[in-house]
Amino acid sequence: MSTDPLHSHPPAVSVRDLRVSFASGGKTIQAVNGVSLEVAPGEAVALIGESGSGKSVTLRALMRLHPPRRTTISGEIQVDGQSVLDLDKRGLARLRGGTVAMVFQEPLLALDPVYTVGQQIVECIRTHRGVSTSEARALALKALESVRIPSPERRLAAYPHEMSGGMRQRAMIALALSAQPRILLADEPTTALDATVQIQVLILLRELQRELGLSIIFVTHDIGAAVEIADRVAVMYGGRIVEEGPIRTLMRDARHPYTIALLQSRQHGMGRGERLATIGGAPPDLAALPPGCTFAPRCPQASAACLSEVPKAVSLGNEHRVSCVRVTAHAASECVA
Repeated sequence: MSTDPLHSHPPAVSVRDLRVSFASGGKTIQAVNGVSLEVAPGEAVALIGESGSGKSVTLRALMRLHPPRRTTISGEIQVDGQSVLDLDKRGLARLRGGTVAMVFQEPLLALDPVYTVGQQIVECIRTHRGVSTSEARALALKALESVRIPSPERRLAAYPHEMSGGMRQRAMIALALSAQPRILLADEPTTALDATVQIQVLILLRELQRELGLSIIFVTHDIGAAVEIADRVAVMYGGRIVEEGPIRTLMRDARHPYTIALLQSRQHGMGRGERLATIGGAPPDLAALPPGCTFAPRCPQASAACLSEVPKAVSLGNEHRVSCVRVTAHAASECVA
């Protein structure tokens, strides 16, 4: 059992064998395939992987944001002690914004263009905190101040299109935190920003997380962003978590071939003229997943066993888990020795 104080309390988020599929064009898209994950109170966890790996689908399933008519969800999702899959419409309304809030990738699309930023924050506060309009406006002003927006009084009266990308993202964070949620979901919130603004937003999120004791799940394809924000990382591929552990452990001792390939494909530490490493092949077709490891068709170390069975997660200690046949065999031999 972990002695880490973060993990000495019941998890803020607990996911068990989550599976999410979509009906589309006569096919079934298997977007998430047996994900299990826990996030402790006050912990920041990053979900990393290429586009199509199931990161955002997993995140949105935590709030049941997928269209119910064409989505099938199974498994178990516990958020702040509530079974999300058992909630009715009223329970979901209380959960969304009040217990869990989300910061989206593009705030210009997430914010309503016909209302000012202040009106939207005030509405959220009144809905979830039950205060008067004047009290909600004062709290909205504090929310903008907390995310370091200059001239917050003036920004309350601004429409989303009147703000820069960085300011809009800060306003989106202020809106998300205005109802005092305990869990924040961030879906690639810095992807559309330039590099300087990206780091500012990441630092802001980390500061707010520590100040407010938030649990954060941060979706990104950028390992550099994960290093700035996360305590722990879960690497996803083909709708499954293939490696999970503390950020420092994965940076120093990654074991899954996919994680290693992601780390090698970064520009960091490269000299002039060096060729950037890439991952050959393409992500799997989620409508026709291979029977074994989903990364096997692209893995230079794949064996026959990789093609025939889905590897189970093996613990390597220090909360470091890997799902790979080669690592499984290696770990087993170490245990026998």
